[in-house]
Amino acid sequence: MLSRRSLLLSATLPIFVSAAQAATFAGFTQEAFEAAQAAGKPILVDITASWCPTCKAQKPIIEEITGRDAFKDMVVLHVDFDSQKDVVRSLGARMQSTLIVFRGVDEVARSVGETDAAAIEAQLGKAVSG
Repeated sequence: MLSRRSLLLSATLPIFVSAAQAATFAGFTQEAFEAAQAAGKPILVDITASWCPTCKAQKPIIEEITGRDAFKDMVVLHVDFDSQKDVVRSLGARMQSTLIVFRGVDEVARSVGETDAAAIEAQLGKAVSG
């Protein structure tokens, strides 16, 4: 017979395992970006705005894709379109809902307003494929 503790542990174990395999999400800082680049990590820079319906549509798609094992090493850095204008300009972006994908220091894909899951996955795949 299972104790409550064993039952609780067995119920939460899959959550811990899947969380360990997910991509890393953080707010954009130049230091975090440069560290990920120096480590040769696959990087998604997500330029987003809280009021943007397209950004809201992109969010669950990005979370689902980057939760897969193939994207476990990806670093996702969120740039706030309204408060981080200097970063937006330095990345050459003009709009919120811009997704910029890097493999280390090299930009490998960019899109604006993309909400098709297959297209976003193909973009992200360019950073993780050999």
